[in-house]
Amino acid sequence: MKIKKIVFCLFAFFMMSHVSAQDDLLNQLDSIKPKDKEIEMAAFKGLQICNMQSTKLPVKGEFYFLVSHRFGDLTEGINNFFGLDNALTKLGGIYGVTNWLAFSASRHTYNKTYEMAVKYKLANQEIDGFPLTIVGYNTMDINTALKKDETLPGLEFNNRLAYTTQLLVSRKFSESFSFQLAPIWVHKNLYDGIYDQKDLLLLGAGGRYKLTKRLSLNLEYAGRLNLPEEFNSPYNNPLTVGLDIETGGHVFQLVFSNSQQMNDASLFSNTTGDWNGGGIYFGFNMYRVF
Repeated sequence: MKIKKIVFCLFAFFMMSHVSAQDDLLNQLDSIKPKDKEIEMAAFKGLQICNMQSTKLPVKGEFYFLVSHRFGDLTEGINNFFGLDNALTKLGGIYGVTNWLAFSASRHTYNKTYEMAVKYKLANQEIDGFPLTIVGYNTMDINTALKKDETLPGLEFNNRLAYTTQLLVSRKFSESFSFQLAPIWVHKNLYDGIYDQKDLLLLGAGGRYKLTKRLSLNLEYAGRLNLPEEFNSPYNNPLTVGLDIETGGHVFQLVFSNSQQMNDASLFSNTTGDWNGGGIYFGFNMYRVF
């Protein structure tokens, strides 16, 4: 009987020691389990680099009111008062539905265009983790300046529409420097078959260099990739340089561009200015956050 008690005590002691050892092992595993990855700060301060969209989105519940202006051709000098005589305006609003989804709507004086857009984050750049921020961006334009007349006798609502699809891929390399690449597709339901394309593919690139705590220099360019051989296009690739100024509740952007149009479909496919031969437009983007 004593032997049975001794065996039982030894067995109980062994089981308690085994359970205790398992608890210690689990505690050790918990202590070395990888923590959640920390999200890198936004690569760009503004929702736009200059004209092109950046990978920054509003946070949930934020509403941005946007006012953009592009004055006339600076190279005409005093003839148009350095562009002040003939400006284009964009008024819009952007709302963050969630931290990864935003909707926007804007109205442009160019062709009396209404532009609707959706912006959605697909991946975040992580500290010591995933190296890129990836964002999708889609727009739909409605050209309300078109009229049904002898030149367009069969005009329908569908003919007023144009679309863009963009994939924005950025990386913040340091506190001072960020860079972005963006494959872009433009589709128009109505286009000029001689000078324009129904479908246009571009590759855009943009960068930001921080000069001071509240000031950064931005540069962007988009090159057209699928123009037909020996096609003599009257349009140019958009090239823009800008300056971000952070002033409390909003970011103020000054821009110089060879594109006066601000809606994406026209920006990427119908830029008429030439940095070498005239057609440089000064303007600004002003965002106010509510």
